[in-house]
Amino acid sequence: MSKLLVVCFSFGYLALLFWVAYAAERRANSAQSSLVNNPYVYALSMAVYCTAWTYYGSVGRAAHFGLEFVGIYLGPTLMAPAAWLVLRKLIRVCRLQRLTSIADFISARYGKSASLGALATVVCVLGVVPYISLQIKAIAASFDIMTRGATALELPLEGAAASTALYTTVALAFFTIIFGVRSIEATERHEGMVLAVALESLVKLVAFLAAGLFVAYGLFDGIEDIFTRAAAVPDLSRLFTLDGAGTSSEQWFTLLLLSMAAILLLPRQFQVSVVENVNEDHLRKAMWLFPLYLIVINLFVLPLAFGGRLLTGPGFDADTFVLALPLQAGHPWLALFIYIGGLSAASSMIIVETIALSVMMSNHLLMPLLVRMPTARAEAPSWFAYLGQVALNSRRLAVVLVLLLAYGYYTAVGHLLPLVNIGLVSFAAVAQFVPVVLGGLYWRGGNRQGATAGILAGFVVWLFTLVVPTMVGPGMLSITLLSDGLFGLHGLRPFALFGLEGLDYLSHGLFWSWFFNIGFYIGVSLLRGPSALEQRQADSFVGVFHYRNVFEGPAGWQGAAPLPDVRELLTGFLGKKRAVQALRAFSERFPDAHPADDVTPPQADPRLLAYSEKLLAGSIGPASARLLLASSVGVEDISFDNVVGILRESQQLLEANRQLQKQQRQLQRLTDELRVAYDQLQALDHDKDEFLVTVTHELRTPLTSIRALSEILTDNPDLEEEERHRFLVTITRESERLSRLITLVLDLEKYESGKATLDRSPLDPAEVVNDAIESVGQLLRDKQIQLDVDVPPGLPLLSADRDRLMQVLVNLLSNAIKSCRADGNGRIRVAAEVPEAAEGPATLRLVVQDNGKGIEAAFHTLIFDKFFQAKNQTMRKPEGSGLGLAITKKIVELHAGRIWVESQPEQGARFSVELPF
Repeated sequence: MSKLLVVCFSFGYLALLFWVAYAAERRANSAQSSLVNNPYVYALSMAVYCTAWTYYGSVGRAAHFGLEFVGIYLGPTLMAPAAWLVLRKLIRVCRLQRLTSIADFISARYGKSASLGALATVVCVLGVVPYISLQIKAIAASFDIMTRGATALELPLEGAAASTALYTTVALAFFTIIFGVRSIEATERHEGMVLAVALESLVKLVAFLAAGLFVAYGLFDGIEDIFTRAAAVPDLSRLFTLDGAGTSSEQWFTLLLLSMAAILLLPRQFQVSVVENVNEDHLRKAMWLFPLYLIVINLFVLPLAFGGRLLTGPGFDADTFVLALPLQAGHPWLALFIYIGGLSAASSMIIVETIALSVMMSNHLLMPLLVRMPTARAEAPSWFAYLGQVALNSRRLAVVLVLLLAYGYYTAVGHLLPLVNIGLVSFAAVAQFVPVVLGGLYWRGGNRQGATAGILAGFVVWLFTLVVPTMVGPGMLSITLLSDGLFGLHGLRPFALFGLEGLDYLSHGLFWSWFFNIGFYIGVSLLRGPSALEQRQADSFVGVFHYRNVFEGPAGWQGAAPLPDVRELLTGFLGKKRAVQALRAFSERFPDAHPADDVTPPQADPRLLAYSEKLLAGSIGPASARLLLASSVGVEDISFDNVVGILRESQQLLEANRQLQKQQRQLQRLTDELRVAYDQLQALDHDKDEFLVTVTHELRTPLTSIRALSEILTDNPDLEEEERHRFLVTITRESERLSRLITLVLDLEKYESGKATLDRSPLDPAEVVNDAIESVGQLLRDKQIQLDVDVPPGLPLLSADRDRLMQVLVNLLSNAIKSCRADGNGRIRVAAEVPEAAEGPATLRLVVQDNGKGIEAAFHTLIFDKFFQAKNQTMRKPEGSGLGLAITKKIVELHAGRIWVESQPEQGARFSVELPF
């Protein structure tokens, strides 16, 4: 196929992507609904993970190692359920702190350290540049295969011309700058780039499936046919299992760990998954859509690998199977479509990766140097605008530099290595960020010194064990380094460091790099305490879900800064329109933050300084933003002593507040108790008054009668004997009544004071009931009341005081006689029974029931009060003192029993007494 045609299709496809990106950006700027604010677009943009490594390299890997390639995609799939815990927290932190890269995150978390941000940037660049060279290699090689025809199919992938790779590098640099480096503010989302990446993800998926379907059903009779033929070839049949392919459990586990780390921390993944995220809820769909994408795009990897091995000779480069098989079968147009899919896989990775790296290089390598210059303290706003232009141009230059480094690595080393090997080495590089990132999210104890020591130690070990050996093959280093070790020391061999043998090179390198990384990170952090700023950042990162928006969080600035200086600083980097919008948003959020009227020039609120710092962090990184704000407007960071003092005062205030609240609760409790006691005293006082009035009334009645009759007898000595006798009998009866009343009052006092005692003995319930009935027998006969007795024989003996129990029954029978109908139809029922108890000890129930007027439900409890009948004069006053039921209740309770009444007006009353045996 002609070069012109392939070039035209290549540039035409890139132009299509640019048009899609431009349309999306224009739609967003016109305030229309965003096309990127969609969970499906978000999930597809995450598929930038699938690069030329997936498109070409997985097939090549599977052709030699079978199922081993699955580990690279199984890791992200296993990581998907944890996305809501880890990735969501990363998104929230970066949104509130306005962070734009993994280097920003590490720098901001550990005290906004410029040196730590620079170290993280260097690790990213050196670790990811080989991965970018892999994409350049894939594009250049596939272009050569498409344009050189059958002659290129016999050449391995490293035969791609250097000139093609150079042209590819230049073209990609141009398109990357157009795609994503047009604005100074890195936190301004690249909606066009995200939509273009999502489109590329669809294109490469469809193209790869087309290649797989063609091989499976165009060159063979289906997938089953391919596997059947492969199983018949000994060299291929061994690839059906991991053991047969030579993949150890350690290597498989290492692939899982590396891919789980890569899906979070690769600069391009951090860019699309964190920085470009529009809505945290999009994670809910991406958690299953992205793993589904990985499964679908890998469905035909093994059929392509085995089909290529079956159709080609032993010297054929397996990385070219996806493109070479259609060409070899005489289908150039299908091959061209597959080539476009490979271009999508490689170009999307390069564009996103270089954008992320360019921001990191500008923010953490260049800007910290510029903001430290004395000119940065000048008052002229032109300096700030100049810095903004420098930041933007430096990113464009960084794009070119990164791609040139990738091209240089390709020409020196990369063209000799398989695609997958290069990718795995890059995965191991970014895996050095795992301890400091996870520690920064969930451990407040990590500090700058520990993070620096950990990353530096892990990076050095990674460089020695995984990168240095790749330089032996091209002759850049002596082969004796691998056999004899560094400086001839046997313990410093890259593949057997400190004598550890038996592991594959990747597992060996990851083990030692993480061993030193984690050890130094935790050890140094425990030895050196965090600074005040590190403590504030640790609280902000670990407790990020306590804050809702960018305005919140600890400020960390003391003193005052002129408001005009802050305004000029924001205008220089954000532009006048954007700065005005930001200041207006702050004033609406904090209406109390107006500058003082008596200060010239007006001073900025500390909260505004914190807000401005976050705005600047989106443009030049957190470390540079802090340095620039401190140097240009003259404010100072809160010192450790000040923080300790503030914390001490706050702690004292909190402690005093807690003590006051505790005393207030105690005082409230005492007040409630006093109120209850007062109410009880009031009730007792009222009861005492009524008691005295009632007792006086009850005592006065017999005394008045006795006195009157006595005076009659004294004044009339000639009174007839019969009349005199009648008066004496009345006096005696009233005296007995008075005596009984006094006895009842004394008994009641004894019961209420707890002085009453019981003389318990075994009693026959039937005998006690019969004796009580006999005591009131004459009253029953006088009123012609019918008595029904239902006391079964053989009841258990009851332990009780006979006289007290007799008093209870006599009182109840007397009340029943008084209440019964007086028309000769009175009826009383007396019963004794042992009710079935669901739980607890057995009891005896005594029942006295009459057919009198009954008692209203409102008085069922009140009738057991002292002198109840005296308190309720609306009721007809029956004969008696009004103390009988009160005493009856006290006697029953003294026996650990209970008494109650069941009654309705005009339907009689049923008194029940329950006593334990």
